Amino acid sequence: MKTETRPDWNKYFLSIADLVSKRSTCLRRRVGAVLVKDKRILATGYNGAPSNIRHCDITGCLRERLKVPSGERHELCRGLHAEQNALLQAALHGVSTEGAKVYATTQPCIICAKMLINAGIKELIISAHYPDKMAKEFLKEAGIKVKIVI
Repeated sequence: MKTETRPDWNKYFLSIADLVSKRSTCLRRRVGAVLVKDKRILATGYNGAPSNIRHCDITGCLRERLKVPSGERHELCRGLHAEQNALLQAALHGVSTEGAKVYATTQPCIICAKMLINAGIKELIISAHYPDKMAKEFLKEAGIKVKIVI
């Protein structure tokens, strides 16, 4: 009887991030994030509107209507990003993120990158790039290791 190959830790947690992204209500891009420390999940997040606020799958997407390019004008979005929601879930439940890793289906934007830096994240493992050069530069300057795993 042949068994499936066991995934390494990076692929394991990225597959969980991918599953988390399925909860997203964003009409443009579904993103999932998982905060991990010592191979233990601390929190998860996906992109979507704040609690008790109507989601974009109900209201429509203002950024689409205005033809805003990906990676620009984040303030026009109803939703929070996956990384933001993961950090907020950790904070809400009193979980420290210092020294943790983030597994995400997409590279963070500059806003999320700044939050991850200040949250003490030490490594970022992603499965896709995002058009935000400044975010990449900030992560590098802050000494956060970024690894892409496909």
